Amino acid sequence: MAFLDPNLPIATCQSTDCSGCSVADSVHCHFRPSELAHFLLICMPTFLVGGAAIFEAGWIPLVIWITICVGFFGAIEIRVMCSHCPHYAEEGATLKCWANHGSPKIWKYRPGPMSTAENIVFFAGLVVVWGYPLPFFVLGRGWFLLGLYVLLAAGFFATLKTFLCSQCMNFACPLNGVPDPVRAAFFDHNPVVAEAWRHSPGAPRRTP
Repeated sequence: MAFLDPNLPIATCQSTDCSGCSVADSVHCHFRPSELAHFLLICMPTFLVGGAAIFEAGWIPLVIWITICVGFFGAIEIRVMCSHCPHYAEEGATLKCWANHGSPKIWKYRPGPMSTAENIVFFAGLVVVWGYPLPFFVLGRGWFLLGLYVLLAAGFFATLKTFLCSQCMNFACPLNGVPDPVRAAFFDHNPVVAEAWRHSPGAPRRTP
């Protein structure tokens, strides 16, 4: 299947079925094609505009950028961020989520928060990927496209944080915006994940 069966609990969940789940409306445990389409719709415009500016300088700079993107999103990001996600514990050799759909699971599942080094690598990768096209706009004097690129990139991350990161079950990701009470409810259903987070600074505190 291209996506997980929405009627079956995820691999880390101790529930026997998903009916009446207290977090089903707050956390996307099961990713759907509509979420993948949403992600691609808000993400691809920046790459198309950035790629057009780079292409003006020739094929080689464009190939370099594509290689950087594939290497980061297809391997490095998977290691430092995605391998912490409960979805990574599912069977199969590839991810079936909305952001890295089809990426190979070449690392082992590592529940719990990202380390400081992983956070640095993650953000450095984002800076390199989205920063690479900037000099090409300046060299080509493409000021209108530069403005458009900046607006599209800002819109992408704002939309990502508001509509997708706010319901993502990868609490390790520094962009994750799921509230602590919802995280705590998710941990109740996923004891393996809860145990990995129990003594970490990022674990939610229960209110009396």
